[in-house]
Amino acid sequence: MLVLLSPAKNLNFEEMPVALDKTAPRLETDTAELVERTKKLSRSEIGSLMKLSDDLSNLNFERYQALAKGMSEDEAQPALLAFNGDVYRGFDARNASTETLDYAQSNLRILSGLYGLLRPMDLIHPYRLEMGTRLNTKRGRNLYDFWGEKITDLINSDLKSAGGPVINLASNEYFSSVKKKHLNAPVLEMVFREEKDEKSRVISFYAKYARGLMARWICDNKITSEDALKTFALEGYSYNEALSTNTKYVFSRPQPDPK
Repeated sequence: MLVLLSPAKNLNFEEMPVALDKTAPRLETDTAELVERTKKLSRSEIGSLMKLSDDLSNLNFERYQALAKGMSEDEAQPALLAFNGDVYRGFDARNASTETLDYAQSNLRILSGLYGLLRPMDLIHPYRLEMGTRLNTKRGRNLYDFWGEKITDLINSDLKSAGGPVINLASNEYFSSVKKKHLNAPVLEMVFREEKDEKSRVISFYAKYARGLMARWICDNKITSEDALKTFALEGYSYNEALSTNTKYVFSRPQPDPK
């Protein structure tokens, strides 16, 4: 199976204490085209385009300029380690075994506005470019137009070795970059719900963390079957058959008290 994750806005570029086999992103020509486009954005354009504060606009302006000038591998980190949001706190890659990271390299992919589709050990530089950004390019009005079929084609290529199904642990914003009808494998969507006062709802913070937990669990245990996915039972979650369908697996738990 092939697991899909969204990237994160927060980044961690601290070096790992152990050496890892690193790889290069495979859509580098497309990324270079985006870098040529983003380097032309002013600080105010970046702020307006991404709804950022002045400080974040300045930070990302400097990032785009640095990318355009070219950055060395010493300034890069593997994607699975560099992303540092709630999903990646759940995955906790820096404390994963070599065997887990090896399985992830073959069976986990990260969707990216700048890089398209990343393997866990693909080297990335600091950036911020969300998939939903309405950045016009020669290919269209936004990044969905820019990437077109390229992300889907690369997923299909990876499915030849990883096999199906595709396990969607990405957000709607990022999974929308995948042409679902053109995938050569079925898609299973994973949903995480919190139950309180006889009501069940998705809470973004908890759901993101749970996506990372499940991705790590799949890689730790080398899960290969759809039925095995239903046995996921970390942090109080359990498979909710009543809310699930053949293409959407729902996991629920009593909502934790705020800390």
